[in-house]
Amino acid sequence: MAEKKKSEFLMYKGKPLVRKGNTIYYGKMSDPFVLMLTILSSHDVQGVQVADKVSVQLINTDPDVRPHDRIAHKTEKKSLSAAIDIGSTWLERALASE
Repeated sequence: MAEKKKSEFLMYKGKPLVRKGNTIYYGKMSDPFVLMLTILSSHDVQGVQVADKVSVQLINTDPDVRPHDRIAHKTEKKSLSAAIDIGSTWLERALASE
């Protein structure tokens, strides 16, 4: 019988990073907030695609909140590292206030 493989995610500061296409979710979906990073554009650097415009949204995961009201913070950054820096700060503050 085949052994079941445990799904492991890439972790950053103790929280999972999950990518699907150009969207990256950061945080646990069971928490009150998660971060959604959307790569809006990228350019080629020596054969590797590098993000040069990233949308950052802090999302409330409460299903009872209206979809329009779920976005707690929103910005755009010029790199993935700048986006995750600001987003992780927002996420930590939002989770600490819960």
